[in-house]
Amino acid sequence: MPTYRMTIEYEGTRYHGWQEQKNARSIAGEIRRAVDDTGERLLELGGSGRTDAGVHALAQVAHLRLDHPVLAEPYRLALNDRLPPDIHLLDLRPASERFHARHDALARSYLYQISLRRTAFAKRFVWWVKRPLDLSLIEQAAAAVPGRKDFALFCERPSEQPSTLVVVEACRVERHGDLLLVRLVASHFLWKMVRRILGSLVRVGAGELTLPAWHGLLGGTPVRDEEGPARWTAPPSGLFLEKVLYKDDPELPPLASAIPVPALR
Repeated sequence: MPTYRMTIEYEGTRYHGWQEQKNARSIAGEIRRAVDDTGERLLELGGSGRTDAGVHALAQVAHLRLDHPVLAEPYRLALNDRLPPDIHLLDLRPASERFHARHDALARSYLYQISLRRTAFAKRFVWWVKRPLDLSLIEQAAAAVPGRKDFALFCERPSEQPSTLVVVEACRVERHGDLLLVRLVASHFLWKMVRRILGSLVRVGAGELTLPAWHGLLGGTPVRDEEGPARWTAPPSGLFLEKVLYKDDPELPPLASAIPVPALR
């Protein structure tokens, strides 16, 4: 079965996530329509993971199985001609018939962009936090995230998950211009987990959640019955699927903004 590895960038603002849906536009749905428009028969399209409505991707990976071989680069160009301008195929290459974008992935990296000021140009790609943030507090809180933990408090519908245990490999925070960048790396992520971690980190940085309470959340202890990560979920606009890592892939590059917000002089 001819199989291809696709790398896709997209702005998720207009879409209800990666996964195909009957009554909503999705990234996978647009790719399927583009394949159909080329006259090729699509046997299977699978992404490395789902991105929620409004979430972007710098390098989503998917596998594409067709009923007969195509020339990869001409076909990539043909698909791009048929895709909307906010979805772009960066790369299309032949892969092993056994290649599976989700099952073969070793880790996923997500980037979140918090803007420290109002911006006219990047508002679709940031979360503008109006409250002053203490970067040192956020860094201390982020340092406690890596490790094997039960993230049930940070997951939407945890009872529907096979397991809420996740091994987070890294949680890095850097300031670039008037952006606060956060990179999270793990083998997988639970539904809304990244956005709820980010919302909680902002609460810490704003002085609205103490470090002991934050450590309690990571240990599975709710803060109060009426509040918690579910209510503090960061908006999808600032979230990017940065990279999906496979065997023999190079290491992640230094942390960099997807859409910069220069510091005011």
